[in-house]
Amino acid sequence: MRIRRTVFASGACLLVVGVLVWAQGIRKPGLWEITTTTTWQKLPFPPGMQVPPSAAQAFGGAPRTSQVCLTQAWIDKFGAPLPQNRQCQATNVVLNATSMTADWVCTGPMAGKGTIESSWPDGEHAKGKMHFTGTMGGGEGAIPVEFTTESVSVYKGADCGSVKPVPLPPDK
Repeated sequence: MRIRRTVFASGACLLVVGVLVWAQGIRKPGLWEITTTTTWQKLPFPPGMQVPPSAAQAFGGAPRTSQVCLTQAWIDKFGAPLPQNRQCQATNVVLNATSMTADWVCTGPMAGKGTIESSWPDGEHAKGKMHFTGTMGGGEGAIPVEFTTESVSVYKGADCGSVKPVPLPPDK
């Protein structure tokens, strides 16, 4: 009886370790295609003002598709694609086998804070959501903004072609 319990406990431990090792290795480096949709809760325009034609794509809410090249180092640090903005950084990153969460902190012309969550059911798909609240512009003329961006990412292959890898942000 004691041998059965020991064998069963050992088998259960090996199964758990195997699942964790498998889950950690499912995300793939290479070319990813990301489709994002942004919904604005507070547009950076005065009430009643129409969105200028030159800004319609950024503020119109239509899906936008782009490609990014992720290295294994990026995947090890963040798990999935994140928004790209040199004046923003992910902090308080919590990375699990199939998901991550982080705070999104921006300084500069757009300043504020948000939250990011991302999940991946397998090595070739990820979905994410970011909610941001802050201001655009500086000083007394700063305009409040708030938006939510949802994304779907699909792995396209190991070869990134002409798409340069996303650089890892410096550790602070």
